[in-house]
Amino acid sequence: MNLFAINYQQSCLQPVKHGLQSGNLRINFNHGTTCLAFKYSNGIVVSVDSRASAGAYIASGTVKKVIEINPFLLGTMAGGAADCQFWQRVLSQECWLYELRNKERISVAAASKLLANILYNYKGYGLSIGTMIVGWDKKGPGLYYVDDDGTRHSGNLFAVGSGSTYAYGVLDTCYRWDMTDDEALELGRRAIYHATYRDIGSGNSNNLYLVKPDGWKFIGNYDTANLHYQYNPVAAE
Repeated sequence: MNLFAINYQQSCLQPVKHGLQSGNLRINFNHGTTCLAFKYSNGIVVSVDSRASAGAYIASGTVKKVIEINPFLLGTMAGGAADCQFWQRVLSQECWLYELRNKERISVAAASKLLANILYNYKGYGLSIGTMIVGWDKKGPGLYYVDDDGTRHSGNLFAVGSGSTYAYGVLDTCYRWDMTDDEALELGRRAIYHATYRDIGSGNSNNLYLVKPDGWKFIGNYDTANLHYQYNPVAAE
């Protein structure tokens, strides 16, 4: 770490506990989002909402919560939007540098480990990040959860954010490994819809991605108001 970085860290990036002890902590994060991803036999589905909230205030309804790291890697945003966007942009740059140095794409495992190591260095400094790193490499599909403490987990299914409990209810009921592409995409849409219906911090629209061996593909943006009438025929009457 160079001298500028050390001085900046000492003067500006004091750990959160110092603010708590002195009574000067002015930032109180209130999270609102729903992001999910799951593997199945033919690929990986990534499904997110598009609402940004600041406490009870709905700050935006058109937030892009999937960060396109490279043509084979995606990252999701949950927590502080600025923290997630900044550090995943840093990760994107590091992935491109890795490819230039080594003449091959970085693996999903290595990319997620790189992000976890970066965030661990800032543990206790008040970052708010809960992200999933999703992609496909020569070893196959990869799905990892990484948070601001440097925690990193591999799995087949994750949901993150204030609406994740509602999304898990749908996923745990309907998830199967042997789903078709259409069934998997429908499950991703339905899980996000139910989260937006029950969680005030999630809503507006659903952005849906599909990851395959040839890279990720954006499937579409779906208004959750229209999904409400699709999944609740009685409401349309």
